[in-house]
Amino acid sequence: MARTGRPKAELILSDAERAALEGWVRRRSTPQAWALRCRIILACASGASNKDVAAQLGSTPHAVGRWRKRFVEHRIAGLGDMPRSGGPRTVTDEQVAAVVTKTLESTPKNATHWSTRAMAKEMGLSQSTVSRIWRAFGLQPHRSETFKLSTDPYFVDKVHDVVGLYLDPPERALVFCVDEKSQIQALDRSQPVLPMMPGVPQRVTHDYVRAGTTTLFAALEVATGKVIGSLHRRHRAAEFKKFLAKLDKEVPTGLQVHLILDNYATHKTPDIKKWLLAHPRFHLHFTPTSASWLNLVERWFAELTQKKLKRGVHRSVQALERDIRSWLADWNEHPRPFVWTKTADEILDKVAAYCRRISDSDH
Repeated sequence: MARTGRPKAELILSDAERAALEGWVRRRSTPQAWALRCRIILACASGASNKDVAAQLGSTPHAVGRWRKRFVEHRIAGLGDMPRSGGPRTVTDEQVAAVVTKTLESTPKNATHWSTRAMAKEMGLSQSTVSRIWRAFGLQPHRSETFKLSTDPYFVDKVHDVVGLYLDPPERALVFCVDEKSQIQALDRSQPVLPMMPGVPQRVTHDYVRAGTTTLFAALEVATGKVIGSLHRRHRAAEFKKFLAKLDKEVPTGLQVHLILDNYATHKTPDIKKWLLAHPRFHLHFTPTSASWLNLVERWFAELTQKKLKRGVHRSVQALERDIRSWLADWNEHPRPFVWTKTADEILDKVAAYCRRISDSDH
């Protein structure tokens, strides 16, 4: 029978190569592009065809064939950026692997992360060589990202509840995202602000004088983007109760009111629960702990901070509150709703995939 298709290069791994590839796949700090190349080589070594490997890993047969060919010709070094034409290599594969391993698995004695100069001194290489290796493997020790996984035992139920209100709100009801932006500081610069000029940005002093604080209670109507706000000097259940009374007054009678808010103790005091019993049209929906990103009003607070508070100058709390009320009134003249697009299942699938990656890297 005639052979069909181009014959693929035979790929056999040594024990050391297999251990190195499997280690990179398991390690959580491995760049995703590099981890995919390692998975491709491991799958090819099992005897699978390029087409089967591509379907299994979500790649393309052409990409699988390319990495298979480069590995057969250059081994592990072929999975990185290929060297340009020129003089012979002066850095061996073992040195490259040592730099990558040391970057991923250790830190210098006198710092929290490696720099190109510190790594070069440690490994006996030039700074430019270390920089090229890091670029080839997508390593960036100077960068870090933050994360926080919710430990709420009812996380799944709460996500479905809140996202369900966003995507399929109940009839004859209004959905509000409610929260407090507390400790908003009235800050005055220690010297006058220098205005922007051609070629020169606005300049302000790095230090400032505090004139006091205020707290903004806000309810973002999900459907229209309008905001009902109330300013108070203190942040207690008494102020939150006054804000609920204001909502009750401004929302037309005959409509149910669904409030999405966080788990702050102010929202759950006996006085608040008693008020809710007297106003049965109000329904509270709590976001999971450590999941404030589910509350759309946080996005509105970001707008307020960037456009009014961050570079604002206020010599008194009264001036700060006037500015906030003015900005709020201007927003409500041309409200812009924030559209939620992710379903609850999509959110939970993404969280589950992230947890699996962490679990795999720990084993």
